[in-house]
Amino acid sequence: MKLPIQKVFLLAIGVAIMSSAGCQEQELPSEKKSRLIAAENIELKKQLEQRNGQIEQLKKQHEKQIQQQEDRLAKCLKRKETVEKQLREGVKEQVDDVLSAVVEENAKLREEIKNLKAEIEKLRQ
Repeated sequence: MKLPIQKVFLLAIGVAIMSSAGCQEQELPSEKKSRLIAAENIELKKQLEQRNGQIEQLKKQHEKQIQQQEDRLAKCLKRKETVEKQLREGVKEQVDDVLSAVVEENAKLREEIKNLKAEIEKLRQ
């Protein structure tokens, strides 16, 4: 009776070994699956390189736009300064014109006052 138990026991161990060996073979990727994965990896790398190229291109474009904006800002600030200078000069000229006119008018009025005072003195005598 010992012999059949040993056979059954050995058979059970053999079945267990074969089933575990069979599972391991199924877990390993096949050559076809490996090729598909490799092809997919190559395609993904190409796409990644394209995206990196696009990113670099967009960065350069962005830097160019920033430079253009900075140039425009510098021109606007320069123009603003020029306009402010012209405005100050224009206001100064206007003030000078008005001031000279007022001074002339003031001189005329003083002369007229002097003449009127002289006439008043003549009339009082």
